[in-house]
Amino acid sequence: MVIIQVHIGKNTIKDVLLDGGFGINIIIEQLKLRLGPKPKPIPYNLKMVDQTTTKPMRLIKDLKIYVHEILYITTFNVLQNSVVDSSYSMLLGRPWLRDAKVAHDWGNNIITIQGNWTI
Repeated sequence: MVIIQVHIGKNTIKDVLLDGGFGINIIIEQLKLRLGPKPKPIPYNLKMVDQTTTKPMRLIKDLKIYVHEILYITTFNVLQNSVVDSSYSMLLGRPWLRDAKVAHDWGNNIITIQGNWTI
C-alpha cells in the first residue's frame, strides 16, 4: 500500500492512497465538506472490492490537486465515510495513475511519478 501527500488549495491531505485496482478516484464525504467544492449529482452505482454495490453521493469534476508541486485536474467520486476504509480520506485510482504516468517497480516496490518523483 502506497500513501502519498496531496495539496488542494491551502489544504494538505497526508493520507492519500494510491491503488491501481480502482477504476475511479475517491474522496470521502468528510474531506469533501472540508474542501468545499460543489459536487454534481451522480447517475450510477459502484461495485466495491467486497462486491457490494454503493451509490456515490456526488461527483467532483476538475478538482485541482498538486502532487510534488505538479498540477493535476482530476474527477472524484464522493463516498460516505462508512463505505470506505477509514485509514484514508482520498484514493487515487487508475484514472489519476495514468494521467500522472505512474510506474511501479514491483520487485523493489518503488513508485515513480511523471518520471521525476520516486516514492
